[in-house]
Amino acid sequence: MTATTENKTITKVRTPGRPKKTIRRSDFLMVRLTPTERILIEGRAKNAGLKPSEWFRRAAKNAKVFPRFTVEETGWFRMLAGVANNLNQLTHLAHVAGLFTLAMKCQTILKQVEELITKFSSHDG
Repeated sequence: MTATTENKTITKVRTPGRPKKTIRRSDFLMVRLTPTERILIEGRAKNAGLKPSEWFRRAAKNAKVFPRFTVEETGWFRMLAGVANNLNQLTHLAHVAGLFTLAMKCQTILKQVEELITKFSSHDG
């Protein structure tokens, strides 16, 4: 296409093909799915009016992932397991040694349990 303006010829250069995208998706992420997971994702994508890949991208951007347990919480669970082990040993001791010995040791364990429960209930998570 040419246009003449005051003895100057301006020529527009046409670039063939589709215009370049501003954001080019060039990386791949391979994900293995079970047939059930694939059907679920494809169904949700169809309901949203999206292609599965676009639905997956949007879901990944909006997902909130929380760690299972912090190091501190894991320590508390180990302590609680230790207390449960002690309680089992005390039950055995009650059968063997009698109730007075058991009562003294139970008080110690109950204090440990109360401390752990206080830590769990006061923790922000």
